[in-house]
Amino acid sequence: MLRIPDVDLAPALEWAAQALGSEIAAARELTGGSTGLMLDLSDRSVNRAVLRLITREPWRTHGAGLTTRESEVQRMLADGAVPVPRTLALDATGEHCGHPAHLMTLLPGVTDADRTDPGSLGRLADVLARIHDVGPTIEVRTYQSWAWEAKYVVPDWATDAQLWEEAFALLRTEPPAYEPCFLHRDFSLRNVLWEGEEISGIIDWV
Repeated sequence: MLRIPDVDLAPALEWAAQALGSEIAAARELTGGSTGLMLDLSDRSVNRAVLRLITREPWRTHGAGLTTRESEVQRMLADGAVPVPRTLALDATGEHCGHPAHLMTLLPGVTDADRTDPGSLGRLADVLARIHDVGPTIEVRTYQSWAWEAKYVVPDWATDAQLWEEAFALLRTEPPAYEPCFLHRDFSLRNVLWEGEEISGIIDWV
């Protein structure tokens, strides 16, 4: 069974087994998770699922909200036009797993960060439009900038510091009027799954 330094997986795997109704036979760490661990689980019935464990700060501090939001959004989108995982179980506070946890179905496909050919860009635009067409049936967060004052630092590699300062000055002003729509908020190739030429899933809905 998989071992992760400094993380006791036993409680999380036991919880996942109870949710799936079958003992976990194998666990494999998935790459790309920035908030913590993403595990590909297989049970004795050869069912597979993904377990998100939010183990890293600063996300762990906000893990209850992040996992709850992802679960609620996946439920909302479950029967719609956007291919998303289905939520299976939630341990938002980490009471059972030791860390905020979300168990969901495993979608087929792989990520491809170099997928920029015209056909793929067209498919990405199409699924992004479908996301923006969603009329939320749950309460979702209003837009909030992640560019707060502490981040207004000109990087050492910048060749035009004045341009950066002008951008910071613009960010200090009130945002312009806008027509709100539903956003993924981290839509990028690292969160898109492909099967052949087709998009098989959009992941990471925290």
